[in-house]
Amino acid sequence: MQVPAAFEYAKATSVDQALELLAQHGEDARVIAGGHSLIPMMKLRLARPTALIDINDVTELSYIRVEGAELRIGALTRHAELLESRLVGEHYRIFADAEKVIADPLVRNRGTIGGSLCQADPAEDLSAAFAAVDASVVVRSRAGERVVPLTEFHVGPYETVVQEGELLTEVRVPIRPGGGSAYRKVERRVGDWAVAAAGAAVWLDGDTVQRAGIGLAAVGAEHFRAAEAQEYLVGQPATEETFAQAGRIAAEHTNPTADQRGPVDYKRHLAGELTTRALRAAAARARGQEA
Repeated sequence: MQVPAAFEYAKATSVDQALELLAQHGEDARVIAGGHSLIPMMKLRLARPTALIDINDVTELSYIRVEGAELRIGALTRHAELLESRLVGEHYRIFADAEKVIADPLVRNRGTIGGSLCQADPAEDLSAAFAAVDASVVVRSRAGERVVPLTEFHVGPYETVVQEGELLTEVRVPIRPGGGSAYRKVERRVGDWAVAAAGAAVWLDGDTVQRAGIGLAAVGAEHFRAAEAQEYLVGQPATEETFAQAGRIAAEHTNPTADQRGPVDYKRHLAGELTTRALRAAAARARGQEA
């Protein structure tokens, strides 16, 4: 039987208390809410925190709302809540697309948005989805808070900029009217980690791409983003040929690794094809042509 190494346990009921407990237990303390990524790693002794800070009762971090020109999502918001939110769907369909292919209902009912982003798994769907829509995150400590663009949040596989004594508290997504977004994924079985996945957001001026965002998962894209393909799209006609070329550019700048899910060439091909499909769907939604 696989069991974690010994650890201390503490429960927080507010952000301030969670930060106090993190400071008290030091650099090897970890925050837990859903635990679907952390607990398996602890059982395999790949993670050995000396203390777990349970934040499930920190209800102030569970919300979805609009403030000013931003969609704001609390870090303790569950996947199921993001999937079912009409407010989120009104502005960004990409999140419903992504959430439908994340794990299963049991995991989505308990897993949290903040936990997924902080896990920083290279195949994590929401990291790619949030990258496509130019999101930022709020990281808080007892000294204050800082806002970090998602393109700077992940610094490597399973690594983020969150430091000792800090807590991710919120995700912010700029609301830009007139756009469309979509997420497309290939997986070996329902709810599995991606073999490859792509998210896209497109804003059109007539038939011209005014702004675009592309996020990629599981293919070694830097910061989960296809920056070169995004730059190419701006000012281009929103056509099938343009989207196919953007897919080729995105694929060229990936760095996938061969594993049990497939060889490098296959994953790179998928990156390009899924980028094209996501862009096609996002543009159709921007035009009001896809329900």
